[in-house]
Amino acid sequence: MPFATNGSVQLFYETFGDPGDPTLVLVNGLGSQCTNFRPEWCERFAARGYQVVRMDNRDVGLSTHFTDVAPDLVGVVTAMTDGQEPDVPYRLSDMASDVIAVLDAIGVDSAHVMGVSMGGMIVQTLAIEHPDRVRSMTSVMSSTGEPGIGQATPEARARLLGAPPADRAAAIANHLEGLRIWGSPGKVDEEAQARYVGEAFDRAFDPAGVARQLMAITADGSRADGLRTVRVPTLVLHGSADTLIEPSGGERTAELVPGARFVLIDGMGHDYPTVYWDQLVDLVTDHAAAATAA
Repeated sequence: MPFATNGSVQLFYETFGDPGDPTLVLVNGLGSQCTNFRPEWCERFAARGYQVVRMDNRDVGLSTHFTDVAPDLVGVVTAMTDGQEPDVPYRLSDMASDVIAVLDAIGVDSAHVMGVSMGGMIVQTLAIEHPDRVRSMTSVMSSTGEPGIGQATPEARARLLGAPPADRAAAIANHLEGLRIWGSPGKVDEEAQARYVGEAFDRAFDPAGVARQLMAITADGSRADGLRTVRVPTLVLHGSADTLIEPSGGERTAELVPGARFVLIDGMGHDYPTVYWDQLVDLVTDHAAAATAA
């Protein structure tokens, strides 16, 4: 299995398509393993002329887990409220540098990047801190880290921060319950989703890792100032039915990044069911092609 190395962190990744084609890196959201970017979807991007890379972020999947660090989200929030530096094992900057490590491992100088939810925050950080490694950025269903922007509804927030599941059946039930709150209304294939979550549970299960990722998001704070400096060609996508990160998160991201394009996808929630795959592939690859031409 291929792994990239960033210091002591090992990062699992897989590629699809021709290595000679421009590279498109897909970056996952909170607690999401690379397998959430289904092979059939990756192949659609590859068919458009891209080498597609999917990777496990740190603390999920087959990448390094920080098992020696007990999650303490309350402690992070308290420290930030008191104006103190929060004690976290890593930040979004470290997760962005993980993407760089994967690019180095496959010998790619610069790539198009698409990040979903937390992955959008990671690729935003990548564009701010490593613009020379980014050909184009697509931020999907994400936000800027500013208070009051892209907030979850009370129901979605309660579900996200609820007690983590303890076994396979509970993990599946918890995921489906979340999708009933923030998924695309009328478009969620619960049978397929249950199968995917079961596969992910069998591959790697670490609720504490998800909590540590949430600590990194919280400790990161606002990226507004950094986003104003971004000159990477930027596309921002958001679903109109997203209740986990409301569309204001995407709208504000596009407002801050000079020249960014914002597309609100009608009926899409905080997920990417198959009915939207072709639309998303068109939007992302057309954006990447335009950035390359420019």
